[in-house]
Amino acid sequence: MSGQPQLPLKPHDAAVTPAAAYVRMSTEHQQYSTENQLDRIKEYAARRNMAVVRVFEDAGKSGLNVRGRDSLRKMIEEVEKGAADFKCILAYDVSRWGRFQDADESGYYEYICKRAGITVHYCAEQFENDGSPTSNIIKSVKRSMAGEYSRELSTKVFQGACRLIQLGFKQGGAAGYGLRRMLIDQSGQLKGVLAVGEHKSLQTDRVVLTLGPEEEVATVRWVYRAFLDEHLTEREIAEQLNARNVRTDLGRPWTRGTVHQLLTNEKYLGNNVYHRTSFKLKRKHVQNPPDMWIRVKAAFPAIVSTEDFLKVQEIILARAKRFTDEEMLERLRQILSQHGRISGLLIDECDDLPSSASFRHRFGSLVRAYQLIGYTPDTDFSFIEVNRFLRQKHPEIVQEVITQLATLGVHVDRNPANELLVLDHELVVSLVLSRCLHTPAGAHRWLVRFEETHRPDITIVARMDESNHGIKDYYLFPALDQVALRLRLAECNNALLDTYRFDDLGFFYALAERISIEDVA
Repeated sequence: MSGQPQLPLKPHDAAVTPAAAYVRMSTEHQQYSTENQLDRIKEYAARRNMAVVRVFEDAGKSGLNVRGRDSLRKMIEEVEKGAADFKCILAYDVSRWGRFQDADESGYYEYICKRAGITVHYCAEQFENDGSPTSNIIKSVKRSMAGEYSRELSTKVFQGACRLIQLGFKQGGAAGYGLRRMLIDQSGQLKGVLAVGEHKSLQTDRVVLTLGPEEEVATVRWVYRAFLDEHLTEREIAEQLNARNVRTDLGRPWTRGTVHQLLTNEKYLGNNVYHRTSFKLKRKHVQNPPDMWIRVKAAFPAIVSTEDFLKVQEIILARAKRFTDEEMLERLRQILSQHGRISGLLIDECDDLPSSASFRHRFGSLVRAYQLIGYTPDTDFSFIEVNRFLRQKHPEIVQEVITQLATLGVHVDRNPANELLVLDHELVVSLVLSRCLHTPAGAHRWLVRFEETHRPDITIVARMDESNHGIKDYYLFPALDQVALRLRLAECNNALLDTYRFDDLGFFYALAERISIEDVA
């Protein structure tokens, strides 16, 4: 339906304004069907002497960014090229235009249309998008609300998924060789095994892992015994499996990588592991460190013993100890020379190379190892290094603050569990580092998350500079003025926010310093 033409205007309808309708339906908002949106848009058009001549539809597409929204991109492209056969664009409301995480991005695409002389109308909104100060304020708030809704929804979905994981339920993904997905109802009654490609039909149903066919379970146990007792490598095991005409759960031949995954995945212990990677709000995939994983032990039937599994992990990690750092990096260069790229799977497929997990263990991350040989992957993983730097930087800055307070005679207790500082047994302070985010439009933003469980009296927010290696400035937020657990800062903010901005912590130290009653008098 993208760009689908409607009935042409009649010659005597020259006064009628040709309009394009943009409709979008995301998977989490089925009530906003594109048909319902289009009906409301046509009613709006009829009242305004407009005629919908084109319909651009993005069905089942998230509004977090323009990636995958081919119709919106095509519409903007036509506008930019001056090839549009319409004079205005009609969208159901601000959220259907997009739930961009940066409100400026939403305004950017509207500005492109405005610059080309094409106005954007939000048909179901209570304000007129006429460029007046009032409409601009309301629209800005609506855009921020649309983005915030997605952020809140992402948090709720993640929390819900974590709860289901802790209850022993599986959250998406294939079962794996030797295991199967079992469907159960809300009362815990078994409903049957799901085949590959099948999904639950009722929202109240859940999925758990159960043992697969006996021959597959026996094969998994044989793989562990062959690795431990016969000292076979992953490739040798794969060759024997293929020689016996044994196929993976996907019906494919075994490789060194698939055997390695079977030997390192905790689900064969019966553990339910979640949040190894993150892909929140359509941002880049993040490989999370093990301390961020959600792990529930003995959630499923185990195929191998804990003792065997841990022995396998020790052997795999020990393989890396035979190599010096330079030897490991040289083998990475060989992979790059042979394939023109490097990935964790390519590393795992090499017989004479430690596993990708060993590289992470030795160098801290695969990205760090890539950097040491001068390789830059197509995907930008720089944010991982930034986060790693900030995690190392935070304790240093906290210690600097403690040292400075001590010179002023302020007693400081540091809670190791939540990193909160308690000054003179009275004032609770939190110090937060906020990294600089670069928007597609070239602007800078800082996201601040306030402590929720133990609300401090004062939150010190240190904003990092553009390089994320130095501190730009500080914000001191008292608990009494915190109305939300999240805050998004721009280069310049409104007067109420920037009242709390300081170039250094001099004001905070003056605030924390104890003064005798006589001196005050």
